[in-house]
Amino acid sequence: MALDHLPRLLVVAITLAGAGVMLAWRMRESRRPVTARAILAPPLGMATGFFMFLAPAARIPWAWALAAFAVGALVLAIPLSRTSRLARVGDTVVMQRSRAFLWILLGLVVVRFVAREWVEQQQVTTLQTGAVFFVLAFGMIVRWRAQMYLAYLRLRPVPQEAPHGR
Repeated sequence: MALDHLPRLLVVAITLAGAGVMLAWRMRESRRPVTARAILAPPLGMATGFFMFLAPAARIPWAWALAAFAVGALVLAIPLSRTSRLARVGDTVVMQRSRAFLWILLGLVVVRFVAREWVEQQQVTTLQTGAVFFVLAFGMIVRWRAQMYLAYLRLRPVPQEAPHGR
């Protein structure tokens, strides 16, 4: 079965399931201390997705890629960054929960649906549509996580120096 013929309801259900997973992950994340690894691992892991461009059918023009990355980094990352506050509690850095995160996540899902409809009307293949949205999401997560990492560096505990001599 070609991906172009997936029922619209199935696409909506999969997208909402992904949003639910993201929300559950965010809730779990707010209960654990934040580490540099936890901040940097998602964009590094996601970067492996660029291997999709080895397949000629998934390739998109550079202008599309740059535009998608810019929209993700300069527009869609802003609400994520504003609702991702780190705080120092004792010797650990933790993520503070935000009530606005759910609404921002749902807003991003709506933006994704609207943008997908527009992109698909431009005579773009399903693989190219996926590539555009992957680059957009990558731009968003890179900026969001970079800002979180800088905040983490400002808040992380300073290692104590060992006493000198005896």
